[in-house]
Amino acid sequence: MTHFRNPSRKALFYGCRVHNLVAAFMASVVLSGCGAVNHVMYKTTGDVMQGFSRGHTVPFLMESNDLAMGCAMSEATAPLLMSFGRVTNEPDQLAVMLYLSAGGCAEEEAREHELAALAALNAMNGNAAEDAMIRQKRAHTVAARRYYTAWQHHNAHYGNPADGECPDFDDDMDEFIYMAGLLSGLQALNAQIQSTSSIGVPANVGSIAARATSCLDNEKWWGAPMALRATVWAMIPGAQPEGEDAFERLAIADNQGEVAGVRLPHVFHAIAALNKGDEAMVRSVIRDHAESIETTPSNEQWRFVDAMATDMIVAVSDRLWVENTGHRTPMGQLGSFWDDQAEAVETMDLDDLL
Repeated sequence: MTHFRNPSRKALFYGCRVHNLVAAFMASVVLSGCGAVNHVMYKTTGDVMQGFSRGHTVPFLMESNDLAMGCAMSEATAPLLMSFGRVTNEPDQLAVMLYLSAGGCAEEEAREHELAALAALNAMNGNAAEDAMIRQKRAHTVAARRYYTAWQHHNAHYGNPADGECPDFDDDMDEFIYMAGLLSGLQALNAQIQSTSSIGVPANVGSIAARATSCLDNEKWWGAPMALRATVWAMIPGAQPEGEDAFERLAIADNQGEVAGVRLPHVFHAIAALNKGDEAMVRSVIRDHAESIETTPSNEQWRFVDAMATDMIVAVSDRLWVENTGHRTPMGQLGSFWDDQAEAVETMDLDDLL
């Protein structure tokens, strides 16, 4: 009779161990393969999203005049689009536009708090005014961080403007994003000052951005590069070159912006006039802007920029109105002021007809 021995426990143990090792090895191969496939898919998706956003989303947005929609888009999509930098090249150009726009959202909130503070002061409500001022400074801090992030991504893509070298631009959108990055640097410094706190924005950012505008074609970009440069001259003591007049340059830039239908220079002019404390000049810029938007339509390719300029001019007007009346610029009255003299109206003496 043939006898069969039962396998020993030791043999069973080694058999199970080998089987587990093989299973683990196979699982690791499969999982690593999935990881590699996923990485390729993520990278491809990221590259497509970056290319599509730069080539289509940004130009599409620039043709729109819906600032609120642009604000919501930048705040909502920035984390998603920027996360692709973990699997592919950092989307620095896209980041300039996203964080510049998101910074504008926070700055808009800060302006609302400022108006609330001014209205409270007008109503002699000190506690409400102080609370609104605190909220205003907090919003400016958020704006400064976002603007500065845009500036850092600008430098990562184009190089530090302080080096004095102009980049080679691929196309108009490349040039526009460069200009937007310079604006973000100036805005970062301004927002940091308004917040009365420091988030690390260097004090020389304004001067660096102003010098870098010489890399741009001033006429092509509606006079905005010269307006930015002149604003820095007007605001920083000793920055204005000998033989130059910042406000003459700003007036010339205003005309270029009006003709082009992109009135961004008006904003720079108003900022410089506010910094100078010249309310008469501020009013004149607001009137010119109001007249221009009635006579010259926005540039179809850059409606968003023109709408942004009008929004900021309205904000300056609102500030003046609230300070003096307690309420904002009345609807349809941009360019007019509370103390304007009523135009003389010709009347007829009816007594002679009786």
